[in-house]
Amino acid sequence: MITYVSGSLVEKRPTEAIIDVQGLGYRLLIPASSFDKLPAAGKPAKLLATFIVREDSQTLYGFASDAERTIFETMIGVSGIGPKLALAALSAMSPNELRDVVVAGDAAMLTRIPGVGKKTAERLIVELRDRLANLDGLEPLGALGGDGAMAQARADARAGLESLGLSRAEAEKRLRKALREHAGVQSAEELIRLALRQS
Repeated sequence: MITYVSGSLVEKRPTEAIIDVQGLGYRLLIPASSFDKLPAAGKPAKLLATFIVREDSQTLYGFASDAERTIFETMIGVSGIGPKLALAALSAMSPNELRDVVVAGDAAMLTRIPGVGKKTAERLIVELRDRLANLDGLEPLGALGGDGAMAQARADARAGLESLGLSRAEAEKRLRKALREHAGVQSAEELIRLALRQS
């Protein structure tokens, strides 16, 4: 399992990067969002990686952030969704935007992704809504509080909202909105109160 590739960036294009690791060049297919974060050629670079082996190919996919890789791997875990479509989705939207659009059931926004028609958009929503709603850690650290205490408070708040009758997807949506508007929140109780005010 190749977890990351780190070395000197030889070449970058919007869809791929080549990284030299001690004389061996690795070609990684990347989303546009990762391309924007790469340094200039000749500079040190590191990309998180997913290595996919098929009967007729062995391909490395590279990502500038763990959130991008997590969304990619979640998407390709759905039957009928391949790496090409997952990369296109990440090129069109950030991981947070993609999750929010799927959880909200916004098929019209998903059809803006190249290669996604109305039927595919609806299937993406059905297949991915619960999986993406359950993903933690996709928000910027400033909005989430990157420490364990904040992550626990968020998990407790989500459980509390679910016990009050909200679906997991709705609970996540309200929590994200509350955290964006009130970045300094520290307790699950306060998070629940703020989330219940969201519509």
